[in-house]
Parts: sequence; C-alpha cells; structure tokens
Amino acid sequence: MRGDPVLLILLAAFVVLQIVRPASVGALFARVDQHTILTLAGLLMLTRAIDQSGFLDWLAQRLLRAFRTERRLALLMVTFAAALSTLLTNDVALFAVVPLAQSLARIAPVRIERLIIFLALAVNAGSSLTPFGNPQNLFLWQQSGMSFGAFVVMMTPLTLALMAVLLAICAFAFDSRALHFQRHGPRHNVRWPLLWTALVLFAGFVALADHGFAAWACAAVVVVLLAVRRNAVLGIDWLLLAIFVLMFVVLRGLAGLPEVRAALGHFDFGGATMAYAGAAVLSQFISNVPAAILLAEYSHNWPALAHGVAVGGFGLAVGSLANLIALRMAKSKQIWWHFHCLSVPFYVVALVLGFVALKWV
Repeated sequence: MRGDPVLLILLAAFVVLQIVRPASVGALFARVDQHTILTLAGLLMLTRAIDQSGFLDWLAQRLLRAFRTERRLALLMVTFAAALSTLLTNDVALFAVVPLAQSLARIAPVRIERLIIFLALAVNAGSSLTPFGNPQNLFLWQQSGMSFGAFVVMMTPLTLALMAVLLAICAFAFDSRALHFQRHGPRHNVRWPLLWTALVLFAGFVALADHGFAAWACAAVVVVLLAVRRNAVLGIDWLLLAIFVLMFVVLRGLAGLPEVRAALGHFDFGGATMAYAGAAVLSQFISNVPAAILLAEYSHNWPALAHGVAVGGFGLAVGSLANLIALRMAKSKQIWWHFHCLSVPFYVVALVLGFVALKWV
C-alpha cells in the first residue's frame, strides 16, 4: 500500500471529506456502484484463469510469427483493442489485450510499458463510438432517448479522428526492427480444460452482468474457479478493487458536495460549447463517468456531453477508470509518468478534434 500513490491519495481524500462533511457507513456504502465492483472482480478472476491456462503465451508466439516487427505488432494490438472496446466496453477489452501484451513481452523484446499506454488510449478512443463502449455512453444514450444507430453516427467523426491520430503516433513510437524470440514459450502445454472453462464462464459472465445480474455471475465464477483453479480467485489484484471502491466513495462524495453543486450552478451548460468544455475538464478531476452523471443534471445537450466525456478520458489517469486498470495491470511505477507524458498532449489534441467533430453533429 505504501508503494501505491493512487491508493494513498484516495485514502487521504477520503479522510479529508469525512472531516469536512462526515457521512454514515450506509451513505458511504450507497456511493459504491456494486454492479461495477462485482463485474471488475469477476473479470479479474477470469482473466487470471485464462492467463494461467498458458493460452496467451501460445497465442503470443503465433502473433510474433505473423507480425515480426514491433511497429506492425503494436498497430495490430492497438486496432484490435479499439475494435474490441466498441462491443465489450473499454474495461473488458483491457482485460483481454493487456495480458496478451504481457505474454508477448515474455518471449520477445516488446516495449511493454509503451504498448500498454497505447492500449489504454486505444480503448478510450474506440469505446467512444457505441453506447455499449463505456458506462458514460450507456448512461447518456439512455438519458437522450436516441436510437443506437443515431448515437453511433453522432460519435463516428470523433472516433475516426481520434483513432487516426493515435495510429499515426503509434507508428512513430514503435520502429520497424525485427522481433526475435528471447526464449521459446510453451508449445503444447496449454491447459485446455481450464481455458475452455474460463471462456465459457467469461461469455456467461458478460451476458449476465450486462443484464444486471453481476452478483449472481460473480458468485458462479467464484464457485467454479475455486473448484478448478483456486489461485485464480485468491491471487487477483485486491488493491485494484480497493482503489475502485475508494474512487466511487471519494469522487461521488466530492460531486455531491453542496458547494460543488452551487459552483456548477453558476455556469450555463445549456450551450454546446460550455457543456462540451465542462464535461472534458471536469472529467480530469472526478473521472468521466461521474462527470457525465453530474452534468446531466445541468444540461440536456447530449451530443456535447458525449463528446466532452469521451475526450475527458484522456489526459490525467483519473479521467477514465480504464486508464487506472491498464496502469495497475502493468505493475510498474514508472509507467504512470510515461503515461501522462503521452496522454496529456493527446488530450490537448483531442480537445480540438472533439470541438470540430461536435460542429458536424
């Protein structure tokens, strides 16, 4: 815990909030989105089981044979992550692609920290396209009453622009040097029964969680994996779960302060420019999901809010929960600084792209 700055900052913020405006245990518990926490816990267990099956190492070898340069491999992974996030949400996409990237790094000299940073940016960009791409899109889509197709058409210009810039930067960041195996990964020792069990559980888990049955889905995953692979349950990143719980408690507590609401009440978020700028900037401090929920009380300009929170996922790591997931999975202290060196400038570019794309709506 001492080596985790995000956790320490959240703990300090929690203490300050409790001093300024104390909340009961029940009120604190009510701030936590149990559906999100249970979904995250289930995904952590399932991805760990898939990783322990050895399949990702097996797949990594074949990818390296097909894409023998680092640039081609990085472009493939970034495109795949973005496409996956349009259907399975940005968080789920990360749980699929980050372990695969880590498997690649175990058998070839792939610059894994840099690749994970681009994967985090890719799922934020790709997930902006559809209502299912991320929680804030789902919320705004339901509030707006737009059809699925209308929402996708509305977000297409921004998504394409973000991906074009990201792929261009990715091509520049990774060179065309050939990748050589450092060692041979496992060839025929994939634990296929564990893999198929995890994949079946994964499909059922996502289906149940999407229909609001995250508790039952998580319980089923725990029971089955305890029977077939106990370490997949006991060995997950419990601190990551603690960070997410604290984020809900602290950020929703901050957003609910009367002083914060009064301050926001002085701004007119009815116009497209103010709603867009407010969503993009506020996301940098309380994350884009709480920003969307909070600003929806002050503005019904859904296109501006959707574009703003999409752009707000870049910049500071707290802008999107997907950023925190990717950086935690990297298990590196230096990656936090490297992430911001790329993400903050990209946020500035995205602000301009979002404003231009909004004019097309």
